[in-house]
Amino acid sequence: MSEPKTHEPAFDTITAEGSVDPKPVVLIAEFETADQLMSAAEKVRDEGFKRWDCHTPYPVHGLDGAMGIRPTILPWIVLGGGFTGFCGGLLMQGWMNGISYPFLISGKPFFSIPASIPVAFELTILLSAFGAFGGMLALNGLPRMFNPLFRSDRFRRATADRFFISIEARDRRFDADSNARFLRGIGANAIEVIEE
Repeated sequence: MSEPKTHEPAFDTITAEGSVDPKPVVLIAEFETADQLMSAAEKVRDEGFKRWDCHTPYPVHGLDGAMGIRPTILPWIVLGGGFTGFCGGLLMQGWMNGISYPFLISGKPFFSIPASIPVAFELTILLSAFGAFGGMLALNGLPRMFNPLFRSDRFRRATADRFFISIEARDRRFDADSNARFLRGIGANAIEVIEE
């Protein structure tokens, strides 16, 4: 008489203490090498996932292309900030010196471009820096005080010697069971679902 087969779960589950009716927040899959991660990233991209990321202990050349990451719009935000600063500096000085409070000094014009360049330049730099800093924070979704990935002991190896793919539950294709099977099929060594 054969023993009944036990059904091994497709993934480990991590649940926060005291949570009532926990729902999955993120699914993580572990890979041993960068080549495995690159191959898996291409397959995850081709599967149509949108809210997912790769985590590596060092930069992996070509990973952005494998993930299908589009170029960032941050340079355009910085350019807009710089253009606003330059034009704003010239308009501010034109209004102050030529219209609001014209003051004749030795027959010089009330407003001249060469005399206004230093202030316009400084405002260009200032608003470009604000655009870079604020745009980076906004595009990265920061500040974020907590990330559910930090509850996983396994994920700590992402800074040492392991490679991970995380799929957020907000993704329209997220289903813990089918996603776990898919990730196992493309070479994941271990899979965890982190619940709220």
